[in-house]
Amino acid sequence: MNEPLNDKGVIHRYRQFLPVSDSTPVISLSEGSTPLIHSPRLSEKAGAEVYLKFEGLNPTGSFKDRGMTVAISKAVEDGAKTVICASTGNTSAAAAAYAARAGIQCAVILPAGKIAIGKLAQAFVYGAKVVAIRGNFDDALRIVREFGGIDGVAIVNSINPHRIEGQKTASFEIIEDLGDAPDIHILPVGNAGNITAYWKGYREFQAAGRSTRLPKMIGFQAAGSAPIFHNQPIEKPDTIATAIRIGNPASWQGANNAVSESGGCIDIVTDEEILAAQAWLAANEGVFVEPASAASVAGFLKCHSNMRCSGCPFSSTLRPGARVVLTVTGHGLKDTETAVNFGGFTPTEADANLASVRAALDKS
Repeated sequence: MNEPLNDKGVIHRYRQFLPVSDSTPVISLSEGSTPLIHSPRLSEKAGAEVYLKFEGLNPTGSFKDRGMTVAISKAVEDGAKTVICASTGNTSAAAAAYAARAGIQCAVILPAGKIAIGKLAQAFVYGAKVVAIRGNFDDALRIVREFGGIDGVAIVNSINPHRIEGQKTASFEIIEDLGDAPDIHILPVGNAGNITAYWKGYREFQAAGRSTRLPKMIGFQAAGSAPIFHNQPIEKPDTIATAIRIGNPASWQGANNAVSESGGCIDIVTDEEILAAQAWLAANEGVFVEPASAASVAGFLKCHSNMRCSGCPFSSTLRPGARVVLTVTGHGLKDTETAVNFGGFTPTEADANLASVRAALDKS
């Protein structure tokens, strides 16, 4: 049977680069094809061409959908009846949605009280079985690993290589949109699967003759959750950016490889810088992202304003006209509570007449 005309997800578009065959059942929500948005104000600040790869416009609101379409498709092909994941929120939403699409069960293990309510709601409404443990993400992932080898159960965290395969397709799209790879690519780093995946995708498209160069890969961790930056696991990671609150990343070595092979680096940004960048991006570019996503923007602003280090790959590569891509990984609607609390947003009340409303507008 022919594929439906509207099913244009990443497996459909990039099958030749993915570990699927004609017998693989494609479980898709038409993920991918997210916009590469030119950022005029960031470009003006840097004297470069700056773009935002807005992954929050995937079906469940984050980049996780790219990897999940491949992971769930392969799990079904292998006969899995249940998928399981540890999550800080976005993975659980994607796993639950794609499991529902496939008609199989999803189990989610997450740290109690540490998940944004929007993401937790997604896991529930998609039908997942959710267990909140008294521990952090790293504890949850340890437990999930113990399910490995159980017949009929597939782990769909990024320790599953099929997740990385799907996520690399974002770099394919960037090359197609720009006509070549960018000079610099900046990402938030939590479990480090995304920076690993992008680098893999950039190398594969170059090897296939689809691009002529490779970007410098620069990752930003939250200061309170920066094991790669400090080169040691963080026992109790702490950051407002829940999606990257991870103390022992599963793809640590992949991130190190991406950075060392590309001539990039891993750096840190504070929670204050992350929240300020989130607010700045929304107010100046009309793009609302969750806090973890804003780590890439905070890092860009930090690098641009603090170019004192001559060895910094950002400062050495940011020549006039250079192309810079910032991945913003999840939609701001994932975590509205943090944005509202940080901004102190409350509507100004007025009586139901023109004079009262005008007076209120003049005050605000």
